[in-house]
Amino acid sequence: MSNAYRDHLGRPIIAVTGMGVITSLGQGIEDNWKALTSGVSGIHKIERFPTEGLNTRISGTVDFIEVPAQNAVERSYAFARETTLEALAQAGIAGDFNGPLFLAAPPIEPEWSARFELADRAGPSTRPGDAYDRFLAAMRERADPVFHEAVMFGSISERLADRFGTRGLPVTLSTACASGATAIQLGVEAIRQGRTDRALTVATDGSVSAEALIRFALLSALSTQNDPPQRASKPFTKDRDGFVIAEGAATLVLESLEAAVSRGARVYGILKGCGEKADLFHRTRSSPDGGPAIATIRAALADAGMDESGIGYINAHGTSTPENDKMEYHAMSAVFGEGLPQIPVSSNKSMIGHTLTAAGAVEAVFSLQTILTGTLPPTINYLNPDPAIVLDVVPNVKRDKQVSAVLSNSFGFGGQNASLVMAAEPA
Repeated sequence: MSNAYRDHLGRPIIAVTGMGVITSLGQGIEDNWKALTSGVSGIHKIERFPTEGLNTRISGTVDFIEVPAQNAVERSYAFARETTLEALAQAGIAGDFNGPLFLAAPPIEPEWSARFELADRAGPSTRPGDAYDRFLAAMRERADPVFHEAVMFGSISERLADRFGTRGLPVTLSTACASGATAIQLGVEAIRQGRTDRALTVATDGSVSAEALIRFALLSALSTQNDPPQRASKPFTKDRDGFVIAEGAATLVLESLEAAVSRGARVYGILKGCGEKADLFHRTRSSPDGGPAIATIRAALADAGMDESGIGYINAHGTSTPENDKMEYHAMSAVFGEGLPQIPVSSNKSMIGHTLTAAGAVEAVFSLQTILTGTLPPTINYLNPDPAIVLDVVPNVKRDKQVSAVLSNSFGFGGQNASLVMAAEPA
């Protein structure tokens, strides 16, 4: 392999040759990017299920994709299928993909209404009131592959592998809010290690339900500012009160730069560096001092062979929760120091909400679009700045600026931290 196709450590340079995305803003890169850079919000009142009695009644659900069965597995599969179709078309790949699949999917199960229905079919329980045991008994006794496929999140990757002809056993992973970035990292590593010339990396999440809202509400993680919905997500502001749960998916086609050039593919950007560190502070809260997040950003920069001066824009995790936004600010300050106020830092979640498992990949696509178009998406709802967080958040209105490298952060529940460094195609 020519040195022109190797990075600073002698590894294959990783090119992005195809992308696809779905969020509450719409389907496809064109519609999403137009809305995102126009400061449009996709957050709306929930219509899919009753919300009476819930503290949070808004979300960034994706309601325009037809799904045969209204459950989280089917929605997540449908979103992943559609973004993969877009990414492969953009990459000019037809027929079998002939590379591994790395999928980030939410660890979802049937909602309780479906469990109770199945449990009732199983007949009286030997342990009265134990609906979950009755549900498991019904699953064991019901030889219905179609039903099992529809309710088991592990089936999503198998269905994608069959549909798109990926090679080997598909990998399904779940690292909370860092999942999408982790899937990309696994694809990068597979190519760097010489195990494949290309990888399909997909992240999807269609898990918004009443049960999901209740669980996150019990953690005091969700915004309760329901009216108007589009104003609820306001990262880095003084009056932020929680994230807005949302749905979406993104697919990236990764190839070694040499393989991409040899087949005449267009290169949309380079995956230069990946960083990942664990946080043992708490099962949901991040370490307040930002130590693991600091280490994650530095690891991504080191992997990319760059220092902080090379980053022209940061796509923040920016959830709009009081604690996480403050932690991320301290982490970025520790890494970028006095130069941080001069680096634009914006949060896509102000418009699309938090797409959970899909977030890292969705925001990677938007980061690459920033490089390709020279447009920085804004952080909307930035009306009451937090004096303790001094950032250029690209407030409320997009900005034209050419950047050659972007840092994208994903810091999740359970101590999962991942950062990606993306750059323009090498000259």
